Amino acid sequence: MTSILPHSQHVMVSVFAALVAGTAVYLWKSRTTPDGDFLELKLRIRSWWWMVGIIFVALFLPLQYTIVFFGFLSFMALKEFLSIVPIRLADRRVIFWAYLSIPLHYYWLSIEWYGMFIIFIPVYMFLYLPMVAVLIGDTNGFIRSAGMIHWSMMLTVFCLSHMAYLLVLPSKNPDAGSLGMLLFLLIFTQLNDVSQYVCGKSFGKRKIIPKVSPNKTWGGFIGGGITIVVLSYFAAPYLTPLTPLEGMVAGLIISLSGFIGDLVISSVKRDLKIKDTGHLIPGHGGILDRVDSLMFTAPLFFHYIYYLYY
Repeated sequence: MTSILPHSQHVMVSVFAALVAGTAVYLWKSRTTPDGDFLELKLRIRSWWWMVGIIFVALFLPLQYTIVFFGFLSFMALKEFLSIVPIRLADRRVIFWAYLSIPLHYYWLSIEWYGMFIIFIPVYMFLYLPMVAVLIGDTNGFIRSAGMIHWSMMLTVFCLSHMAYLLVLPSKNPDAGSLGMLLFLLIFTQLNDVSQYVCGKSFGKRKIIPKVSPNKTWGGFIGGGITIVVLSYFAAPYLTPLTPLEGMVAGLIISLSGFIGDLVISSVKRDLKIKDTGHLIPGHGGILDRVDSLMFTAPLFFHYIYYLYY
């Protein structure tokens, strides 16, 4: 079982307390306003309980099993991505190798072969998958297919796998451990989405990129960013080896990159003319709808800490 150090324990308990508070608010509103429509809120809260519960259980498992969990998450995200984009019939063999690369990619991490882990998908699979496609012999749509498959792997496998990479780094915070860094990334990435949404609803008027995401406003972006940067000042030293000022920079990185990650997947959905990437998570859409920000925050946050302390 993974060792959960005191600071990480406190944060996990706080997350559960927040869910309990959110559930209590929903129950109170549904009883005091019987004619209100709270179905989406109910679905979202229920889904959050399941998501937080599954993630926390995975974090309590031995490290090797936690790595398997993140590998499965990458598989599900890649599968969902490839299910919404147009794929050639000839690409089935290429996609088979793309899926097969996932356990290999995480295997390098589990045996601490970090040099292979960091170049396996960006270099070896980048070269191998087009070779497989060439041998199939169908050149119609070749460029589009090669770019789409590899880009989806970079997002859903390579980028997301940096969450698992955080867990195997030697601990530089004796009170939170490596788990503290992962918790900081997960919580502040999701908190960034929530704070930008709340600030946008409260005082956001001027839209940023209405053709991509009409609900994104400058007020929400700036207000949410300030919230994350300020909270990171206090939380980063508690969960990570970062100083308060370095924590503010980490908060800025998470706020900016999380915002861009959300916009990128929104652009994909706009291009495909779909509302959600899937329906696996009631009230939230698909897996990509929930990890869109993490695909950008995870590698950038990881390499920021790695550059400073490893």
